[in-house]
Amino acid sequence: MNTEKVTARRLTSEEVSELGLQEEIFVSAELDDLLSLDCFAPAFLTKPGKYFDGGSFIARTIFGKEIHVLPDNAEERGIWVADEVGEEIEVLQSAGVLLNLALFVPNGNKESLESLYTAAREAFGAGIVQRWNEEVVAVPDVKVDLFEEPARGRKSTSGQNRDRRALDIYPTRVRFMEPSTGWKFIVEPHHEPIDDTPTI
Repeated sequence: MNTEKVTARRLTSEEVSELGLQEEIFVSAELDDLLSLDCFAPAFLTKPGKYFDGGSFIARTIFGKEIHVLPDNAEERGIWVADEVGEEIEVLQSAGVLLNLALFVPNGNKESLESLYTAAREAFGAGIVQRWNEEVVAVPDVKVDLFEEPARGRKSTSGQNRDRRALDIYPTRVRFMEPSTGWKFIVEPHHEPIDDTPTI
């Protein structure tokens, strides 16, 4: 297990309430509900500490786990921040990055997918590249216009008056996207832009 010793101090609820989203903290290293390691993990608050409303602070570790913490609870491991005058704690380090990839292979078949896989293994090492889940789906030769617009948009249906922003034209990528907070997706058939500028 790859850990690093860091000098840090435990924060009180009042101190945590002054933290923003960008400030790195350390919380108990929990990788899942059954595995709680005897060390800490780098993390960030999911919302500024000033919005603490009496419940627990919520932090998300760099490994994607959300931890609910009451800093002043002596039975919990609390929230820590790096400080030269603190005490030494062990912090779990990253072993690498897990990539969830969606690969589009034009006119793809089994041989081309195997070639991709073989090339990746040669580039990064046979023991590094692994296929955990593979879903082969035929992609229709079609494009759509994907927009975002406010979830509570204006009642006018005129395209000229709607607040919207263009996102993409490939329907397969929609599966891997989420709308922004307060916005919703609008999908329409793709129309190539027509330039009506008069020419001489």
